[in-house]
This record gives sequence, C-alpha cells and structure tokens, in this order.
Amino acid sequence: MVQKIHHVGIVVRGIDDALRFYRDTLGLPVIKRAELKEHGVAAALLAAGESAIELVEPTDPTTGVARFLKRHGEGLHHLCFQTEDVGKDLIELRRKGVTLIDEAPRPGLPGLIAFLHPKSTAGILVELASPTEEIQRYKEVRMKRVVISSSDVPRACDLYRDLFDLHGKSVNGSARALLDVGRGALLIVPADEAGEVVGMLALSLVSEDLSLLLERLRSHGVALRSGAGELTVEPSSSHGVHLHISRYE
Repeated sequence: MVQKIHHVGIVVRGIDDALRFYRDTLGLPVIKRAELKEHGVAAALLAAGESAIELVEPTDPTTGVARFLKRHGEGLHHLCFQTEDVGKDLIELRRKGVTLIDEAPRPGLPGLIAFLHPKSTAGILVELASPTEEIQRYKEVRMKRVVISSSDVPRACDLYRDLFDLHGKSVNGSARALLDVGRGALLIVPADEAGEVVGMLALSLVSEDLSLLLERLRSHGVALRSGAGELTVEPSSSHGVHLHISRYE
C-alpha cells in the first residue's frame, strides 16, 4: 500500500515567516504553494530528499487545523504516506475497521488525499496521497526518519504492519522500533521516554554538507545544539518542531 513518506505536515501561524527558516535558512526548495479555500488553509510543499515538508497555515478559524494551532501551538501535525490509489486503499482500510476522516478521496496540495482518524493509527494523524506529480529529489538535505511515540511500541508496530504493510525491527535490542518506509523510516519510541506524550515527536534530516549548513544556521541566529556529526535545532527556531540533523549517509 505505502510507497514512501510523501511529506510531514507542520502547522504554522504564517507560511511566509516559516519559509524564512525552512526555505531561506535550511535551504529546502519550494515545490508548490497554494491557498486551499475549501479546506480553510494555505499550504506550501518543500522538497527534502524524495519526501517533503508541508507548511500549513489556517485561514479559517473554524477548521481542525486552526483548533490544533490554538490548542498546541506550532508544530508537527500529520504524517502523509504516498500510495498509488487512495480510493482503493480506503476501501481496504475500511474493511480492516479503520475509522476514516475522509470516506472518499478529495483534492489536496499533493493530489488526491484522504485522512485517517488518529484513534485507528496509534495516535498519529495519517494522510494518504496519490500525487499528481513526483517530488523532484533534493540532495542537499533529505528526510531520514519521523520519530513518533507510543504507549505500546510492539502493538504500534503490529498495527502499522497490518494497515500499511510496513516492516521493522527493534533498535539495538531496545524498546524502540524502526519501520522502513521507502528510503525513509518511522522510529517508534516508548511514551515514557517522551514525557508520556503519544504522537509525533521529532523530525530527523541528513545534510550533504553539515559544516556548511551549521555555518548558515548560526549566521541566521538559529537556536541550536551541535555535537559530533549532528545538530539539534530548538523548536523556538523551527516553528515548534524538534529537528535533528546529521551527516549525510
């Protein structure tokens, strides 16, 4: 069913302000940008390897995105899997007892999309997308993995295996698990390692030239911590996202 992580959605107060970090500082190119009036949002897709980051700004205060922003502030919002046929997959997921937010595919920024209810997907808001065009690979910075937390890691792994045919393994014999999704991955960690928070925790990227990127981040005044071969951008600079960047593999 799932081909890869198409994008990770980030809710922001203003796209133009968020672009100053994700496009101008981090260096991710904008693939597409539009105002989706029927959904009450404005959105922009930025390439990160073969996947993307989607910035979502609510334009209607009555939408779920607006309520999320009011309740949680800026930050990680949803995980989107690319699939060949959203409509066909919805039929299969409905058969498996998944609660659907969208009963049928609808137009979105990537193409045809549909959302699944988090109560059926281990607390994660999952979107499926059948894109109208492929993301042009961006080599300088690419998405490595999405970190999510669960109160029951083995159960979450079994669920994602059953629903999306994702396969994984434990990480160095620990309670963590890694599920492969194309060239990317989902890292599932126990909720007790994340202050009992269940949901999306962090985004991990890799950089082709980490030294150059670190210099650019510092020149833009980004709040960060750096170590041997990796750096962490503080959420205050990355619009509520815990962002980890390591050397290119």
